[in-house]
Amino acid sequence: MKSLLLLWSKLANELARMCCTSATMDVKTVHRRCEHEGLSFLTITLSDFGKDFELCLDQGQIDRRSFTLWSVKGPRRNREVTPNFLGGFLDRVFDRHSGALLDEPCIDSILAIRQLTLMFSKIAVPCSDARISKAIRGYIECEQDVKANDALRNPIDLEAFRRMSAMLFGTSFSEVDYKIYNLEAYPKHGPGATADRLSGNAKWNQRTWPARLEEIFPSGEFLLPNWSYYDQLASIDILEPDAEIPVRVITVPKTLKTPRIIGIEPTAMQYAQQAILPLILNSLQPSRGLWKRDDFLSRVIGFDDQDPNKAMAKDGSLTGELATLDLSEASDRVSNELVVEMMRNWPHLNKAVSASRSTKAHVPGWGIQSLSKFASMGSALCFPVEAMVFTTLIFMGIEKELNAPLTPASLRKFKGKVRVYGDDIIVPVEYVQTVIATLESFGFKVNARKSFWTGKFRESCGGDYYAGQDVTIVKVREMFPKSRSDATGVISLVSLRNQLYFAGYWDTVKWLDDEIRRVIKHFPVVLPSSPVLGRHSFLGYESKKMCDELHRPLVRGYAVHARIPENPLADSGALLKCLLKRGEQPFVAEDHLERSGRPQAVNIKLRWQSAV
Repeated sequence: MKSLLLLWSKLANELARMCCTSATMDVKTVHRRCEHEGLSFLTITLSDFGKDFELCLDQGQIDRRSFTLWSVKGPRRNREVTPNFLGGFLDRVFDRHSGALLDEPCIDSILAIRQLTLMFSKIAVPCSDARISKAIRGYIECEQDVKANDALRNPIDLEAFRRMSAMLFGTSFSEVDYKIYNLEAYPKHGPGATADRLSGNAKWNQRTWPARLEEIFPSGEFLLPNWSYYDQLASIDILEPDAEIPVRVITVPKTLKTPRIIGIEPTAMQYAQQAILPLILNSLQPSRGLWKRDDFLSRVIGFDDQDPNKAMAKDGSLTGELATLDLSEASDRVSNELVVEMMRNWPHLNKAVSASRSTKAHVPGWGIQSLSKFASMGSALCFPVEAMVFTTLIFMGIEKELNAPLTPASLRKFKGKVRVYGDDIIVPVEYVQTVIATLESFGFKVNARKSFWTGKFRESCGGDYYAGQDVTIVKVREMFPKSRSDATGVISLVSLRNQLYFAGYWDTVKWLDDEIRRVIKHFPVVLPSSPVLGRHSFLGYESKKMCDELHRPLVRGYAVHARIPENPLADSGALLKCLLKRGEQPFVAEDHLERSGRPQAVNIKLRWQSAV
């Protein structure tokens, strides 16, 4: 933790010079409190200060209920409402006595406060057992909430939901339904873990298939290269619903305050989900769909490009016309009942999505639990389906505010005004209250501390803006490495150094360079496109010698080396993998039938590599 404290101190002093103030007392405060509170002060307490600050920006006011853990003490008088901590920066943003937002707050100070309070909020440190147990208990309580909401939901609301989703996605669903009926769905395996613990090429030899999937995706079509291998069907075990493998619920580091909970799907389910996923994504794109359509849906829903959300958040911070909303436990609160209703009029699509959905999960400490949610994070269909559900509810809320039914023509007026990327939502400010009310009436929770529409601050998809100015910060993702053997830590630290460099914190970067050289001896200047772990610079790159064959500049440095595990595949499994390959390009790895899956470990190796 000592390195993190030094980093905070260096950055605080540099930011103070940029903002024409002093951080001497702030540095002392941080060191003193870390002695008593440990790492949780940096990752949790400071983060809470930053979130309170963002809320005050949105409200345009600091009151005595703000920063409750940072009461005004010391030389400041009782009538002052701003805390002593980071007071030099706060005085350039808020009035010390009234707490009102200044007419022209200092953008650099806003950025500095956010950088100093939120930089450690997402550091990947394992939580305590108590916090993990609390998160698992929250997962169970969330599931109970979904069941309760399903039981209490008004049939009229379900009918309105079905009507709106049909208006939005009817053409796309019809296209996907047609392709599934004609068995034009082509599955694939990913490199990730599965609930039945098959990995890499072993997935292509799976010999279990749920009976629910057999009805819509026959095992002979999905598990065999062609019907000349029909004799292998005798070795495939068709699982009845009660014998299906449950989702394996696990926790992974997110923040020190709470872990992230994901569900690892069985191989068969993930395989089928990957067949449906591209059909849905392509149906929403005007250039990829089977039938002609406009670009409305592609302008409203995003799956692989966050830049439109960032641009709209920037515009919203400047004009005040767009609100940014964030949902808590978004994927875990999408009810399967809603998904069934959304796709009810398309029987083949509905059956395929339902059959590829896991109905139960093994939750640590709770055993096997039946699921009312559609899917947890980990399902290939979780992200696109939740986006479609949120989009439907958003336009239901807009319709309520307008007090008039929307039509396909009137929907088009909201291009560039509504945007959904996962649980990051952007809507016009005049509809925000009814949109929130609609989302909450269907069981979703809007995170009030991360949703903004009143002031000039907006955030969406990692882009943070105030009054049209970029105030996005650099975050520390890993603890500092103690030796070169901690490859993940070295890679993260080099990435942090380069992000801080391009953010303009050059004094801090100079100190970081010395810290990095203590871990890795060779740390050359390279371009961002270079495979070498090196220093990025506006001044170009260095060269130690030229490559005799390719005539490119070379430097000696450390490069990431991740060896893919041995996992040989032959016979029908190898043929199936090759036949189901997507795209026109050949496999990236020539030995893909010998090695596959995710690397078990990541290392760094010293070698001569290109500097460009």
